[in-house]
Amino acid sequence: MDKILLGSHVSMAGPDYYLGSVKEALKYGENVLMFYTGAPQNNKRTPIEKCKIEEGIALAKENGMELDKFVCHAPYMINLANSDSEKLKFSKDFLKSEIVRCVAFKCRYLVLHPGLHVHLGEDVGLNNIINGLNEVIEEVKDLDFIICIETMAGKGTELGTTFEQVKKIIDGVKYKEKIGVCLDTCHINDAGYIVDDIDCVINEFDRIIGLNLLKVIHLNDSKNPLGAHKDRHENFGFGEIGFDALIKYVYDERLKDIPKILETPYVEDKPPYKEEIEMIKKKEFNPSLKEIIASK
Repeated sequence: MDKILLGSHVSMAGPDYYLGSVKEALKYGENVLMFYTGAPQNNKRTPIEKCKIEEGIALAKENGMELDKFVCHAPYMINLANSDSEKLKFSKDFLKSEIVRCVAFKCRYLVLHPGLHVHLGEDVGLNNIINGLNEVIEEVKDLDFIICIETMAGKGTELGTTFEQVKKIIDGVKYKEKIGVCLDTCHINDAGYIVDDIDCVINEFDRIIGLNLLKVIHLNDSKNPLGAHKDRHENFGFGEIGFDALIKYVYDERLKDIPKILETPYVEDKPPYKEEIEMIKKKEFNPSLKEIIASK
């Protein structure tokens, strides 16, 4: 494989905003990245004109980064599965504004947690998601974006826990060119999929959803055993999934054009991504990695 598309979640904070995001990714040795357009826990947003977008794009181009594979993540507050009219309106309005911001950053992929059905039941929740997506996409359909439904661990009343649930959402979306999938390795492990059996995972995904719809991979180990439905990320190779299983998803030819994004936890408040990426490129697990990061 000539090139691997490898990056991480990077911050976007003042004073450099998007320029700072690109600088951070380059510091870690990345050629793709993922960012939030603002804090994922609230709807406060810095105006686009202050985000140093053009400067960030110019720096990314200068360093040969894969701009067309950059990823934006929608905020956690969005829950299209809810039936509460006020909360649902907030979620739809917020998602629409995030799509507009994502496009302003010249970013096509917007990863979205499908939502929590809050005890309404799976069918009601999935139908709410479908209706919400169709309403939002209808209003911004002329923009260039793809909403990537993230596979989830099944914590609480989360939807998108099985490939079948994700497929049902996709089938219900009117504008098929506006929808894709983000596969999270920690989440599918916690949902009950055997990550180590990559052929089984890819074949099952392809059979049910279609591999052409896989746009992003979140490359995370898990603190939890298979099927735990808990969603607690672990550093690359240090969890229940393990290095040998995860490395397959980096170098498999079937996944070569898909950006792989690390969302692994900080080690003693220090980002692990530079060291994890170096380890991944060497294709050799380093059991001392956490100690190295902590000693920085």
